[in-house]
Amino acid sequence: MQRPELLAPAGSLAMLDTAFAYGADAVYAGQPRYSLRARNNEFGSLENLQLGIDRAHALGKQFYLVSNVFPHNAKVRTYLADMAPVVALKPDALIMADPGLIDMVREAWPEMPVHLSVQANTVNYATVRFWGKMGVRRIILSRELSLDEIREIREACPEMEIEVFVHGALCIAYSGRCLLSGYFNHRDPNQGTCTNSCRWKYDVKPAEIDATGDATRSDACCNTPTPAAENPASKVYLIEEETRPGQLMPIEEDEHGTYVMNSKDLRAIEHVAKLVEIGVHSLKIEGRTKSPYYVARTCQSYSRAIDDALAGRPLDMRLLAELDGLASRGYTDGFYERHHTQEYQNYLRGHSESDRSQYVGDLTGYGIDGLAEVVVKNKFSVGDRVEVIHPAGNREVAIEAMFKADGTPTAVAPGSGHHVRVKLPAGCEGAFIARFV
Repeated sequence: MQRPELLAPAGSLAMLDTAFAYGADAVYAGQPRYSLRARNNEFGSLENLQLGIDRAHALGKQFYLVSNVFPHNAKVRTYLADMAPVVALKPDALIMADPGLIDMVREAWPEMPVHLSVQANTVNYATVRFWGKMGVRRIILSRELSLDEIREIREACPEMEIEVFVHGALCIAYSGRCLLSGYFNHRDPNQGTCTNSCRWKYDVKPAEIDATGDATRSDACCNTPTPAAENPASKVYLIEEETRPGQLMPIEEDEHGTYVMNSKDLRAIEHVAKLVEIGVHSLKIEGRTKSPYYVARTCQSYSRAIDDALAGRPLDMRLLAELDGLASRGYTDGFYERHHTQEYQNYLRGHSESDRSQYVGDLTGYGIDGLAEVVVKNKFSVGDRVEVIHPAGNREVAIEAMFKADGTPTAVAPGSGHHVRVKLPAGCEGAFIARFV
């Protein structure tokens, strides 16, 4: 079996360096104007883009540039001129979705490899073959596919490279084609300005239908809202987003239930062995706006899972606990398995709950007294058991003593913005510190 590429997100040079240090074979980054992450990031400048590509190539790694916007005419007119200096920096591929832009790139730079973005919603082998005829080298398959469907595509199109997502946020609409953000904030997700409206915190209010058919406030109990006039079997509520008090939006519950706008995050580490066996070329982690700690944890865990798969070893259950320590909306394996057995559910719950952890700091160096200097991210205390996460290997230690930056003893590192000095293993500069909870 060939070793699949582990592909990590990079929204900054620090994320790029971290990804490669912790096992990634390639990174993907985007320029804000032409990728679906329009928020500013360090690769909006040609200077940083050059640095990122050069650092990747110096390590024998790959750097893919995301250019997957669905452009309106204004962006089409500027695209080739803006991309010419970018292509000159020699990224290893452009990740694209729009057929018009792909055609323009194939004409202007026929030697530039193109990977088809997940935004293109490729769900069958006929579509894979079509894009192969158009000169596309790799297809990033839709998240809506099962393992069996991926296998069928791989067998039908052995000449094409196949990439799939294994970790990160999931959209509640078909592979990212969501209108919520545009509706609420006039920021179009398909132009890269999604505000993640599906992940906001909402509160439910009781409601009733007035004479005009609109939902209005009700004094009724939340458990007994007035039925909607046009559908006696349905019920109406109002929802309020926590940062928009007083702005109430109606939602409806029918005989099938209430539809909540918040997907769990994808975690498919338990399917890595099957994906390796199928022959998938690249396993992709989502999260260009995440932190270096997120990249370190995910790259390290998925790299180990790939090693285990290639060696014929079962999945190390501790990897599940390590990923549980990341901030998430809870985990799902998405559509990879259509119907889970009870044995499968027990398997996923088999890892130790006591090994979950929280990111608490960065180890930036050591003083002349040998104490580690830690930039605090979350509260931790003397007596806590922590994990020192480092590319050379992780270590577990107990915090025996702690000092403020001025040398004063302290029992607690209160939280973000503080600096403390603690006794930790030597040689772990650049490590992340996580507290077991």
